[in-house]
Amino acid sequence: MGVRELGLPERAADPGALPGRVTIWEVGARDGLQNEKTVVPVEVKAEFLDRLARAGLTTLEATSFVHPKWVPQLADAEDLLARLPRHDGVRYPVLVPNERGLDRALAAGVTHVAVFASATETFARRNLNSDLDAQFSLFEPVITRARAAGVDVRGYVSMCFGDPWEGVVAPEQVVSVGRRLRDLGCTQLSLGDTIGVATASSVERLLDTFTSGGVPVGELAVHFHDTYGQALANTLAALRRGVTTVDSSAGGLGGCPYAGSATGNLATEDLVWLLDGLGIAHGVDLDVLVDTSVWLAGHLGRPSPSRVVRALAAR
Repeated sequence: MGVRELGLPERAADPGALPGRVTIWEVGARDGLQNEKTVVPVEVKAEFLDRLARAGLTTLEATSFVHPKWVPQLADAEDLLARLPRHDGVRYPVLVPNERGLDRALAAGVTHVAVFASATETFARRNLNSDLDAQFSLFEPVITRARAAGVDVRGYVSMCFGDPWEGVVAPEQVVSVGRRLRDLGCTQLSLGDTIGVATASSVERLLDTFTSGGVPVGELAVHFHDTYGQALANTLAALRRGVTTVDSSAGGLGGCPYAGSATGNLATEDLVWLLDGLGIAHGVDLDVLVDTSVWLAGHLGRPSPSRVVRALAAR
């Protein structure tokens, strides 16, 4: 008999000071697959997203409207969205890097988009071909036009805790970038530990700096990479500060094509196991999710890095 049949993990009856419910922002189809060395067929991507929705995930970041030259793995964005089976109550946000990307997204009928900013000078230059201050001139027309069209905009902030070229990133610098995105019209900020160097204390410090700077915790999400095995501990620290949206990737897929030291994202299965044990509602069927990640791993030709997937798949 497997651990699931034995009723494990034990579920707390009351999360106490923790949130009663968490929204899982699933990024596997975009942030996960963009880091693959080979292009995944569009029909596999569509089925992957369909399976994720059937597992109960309600926010599925589907793709990115970036130029195919830069991320050829996502060159099929329009085709994917046209093929995608839609589920009631499920959102399918996309990443848009510029106005051209927004044009493509709007033409495809997208209702939720995200922009991708940097908290550091060096990563802004390497990833956006801009400097830290000038990046906002790239985002302003995108956010303004999207909001005018009734499209919700999320702002990703990368390198929030450490930068491979600059080292430790001051929380005040991250908050400054986040506040400017918020002032432009972003309704949520996703704080990214792009190279996976955050610890629980640095997560608490950054969130406290945001809230003391006038940004409500309800407008913040967290996005952790598991380079040093700290993603779950960092997630728990964020939950204790009141964060209710957590980014994750089915099977732990992902990294960052522009930061070689970034390893996989927090695995959605590992996150669900944690939330179950804490008694926090999330709406995801873990067994269906594990089956989905095992199915995708078969198409990718390698086992999933998720500990929970490996453990439950062996049952």
